[in-house]
Amino acid sequence: MSQFRKSILPILLTGIWINVSETVRWELLVKSYWIEHYQDMNLVFPSALMNGITWMIWGFFLAFSIFIISKKFNLIQTTLLSWFMVFVMLWVVLWNINVFPVTILFIVVPLSWIEVFVATWICKKLQLK
Repeated sequence: MSQFRKSILPILLTGIWINVSETVRWELLVKSYWIEHYQDMNLVFPSALMNGITWMIWGFFLAFSIFIISKKFNLIQTTLLSWFMVFVMLWVVLWNINVFPVTILFIVVPLSWIEVFVATWICKKLQLK
């Protein structure tokens, strides 16, 4: 039970937070930007069930990464390192292949940083117990 409380529970709860945060941000704030951007390129935005499952898995990979990084660094260092490695690099790649609607940056930058900060805080808090 102690291994569960030390590692699996923080990763699980952090992953749930990340996936809820991503879903809310996506559905309420930026989905229309992506769909319109793809339509402008004469493409259909990929929104099949498998895409959603893949993003959910991505959220738990991010939670695992934050958990590992948070063992070595403090709250702010882990947040900045994780946020940069995941979000900033993702946006650069998507922009490079011309599928990123840059107009959403004013929404996604602060919200993604808050998402990673809270995820890191969850990991840190549960590691102390």
